[in-house]
Amino acid sequence: MAVRPSKFRRVGPLASSRRLFLLLPHGTTSVSTIPPTAERLLESEPLMAHLATSVEGRPHVAPVWYRYADGGIEIVTTGRKLANVRRNPRVALSVQKDEAGQTQWMVTLLGTATVVDDAAETASARRRINEKYDADPDAHADNTLVRIDIGSASYQTY
Repeated sequence: MAVRPSKFRRVGPLASSRRLFLLLPHGTTSVSTIPPTAERLLESEPLMAHLATSVEGRPHVAPVWYRYADGGIEIVTTGRKLANVRRNPRVALSVQKDEAGQTQWMVTLLGTATVVDDAAETASARRRINEKYDADPDAHADNTLVRIDIGSASYQTY
């Protein structure tokens, strides 16, 4: 299916080593720092995010709990997501709010992930994230902390 250029605007470049551009629908805002509106949306409630990773050209998208604070994202994870981030730190994170099947808003973040192999930092982050989602503070003890440095953000409200 071809994308009709008139429906999209070009924003970028997203990477200095390649001339990559992000195509966004008109009316969508994309920036290199997170504007206050998008920050409020990310902090507003405990919604599921979807983390996208890619290794050897094979994309992988999986749901994650997250916490946005101080201009960055924290997740705690394990398994394929963690293994993929270790091999390729370039990630995307998408958060969307729906009501009765109708999208209210969406935020998409592109960034670089860093695995934090520190038990104390991971435990602290896990407690913060679990508190946001009303889970037991020590739940998911086998997960590892991943911090995402946001390179660009796009958001849209409907």
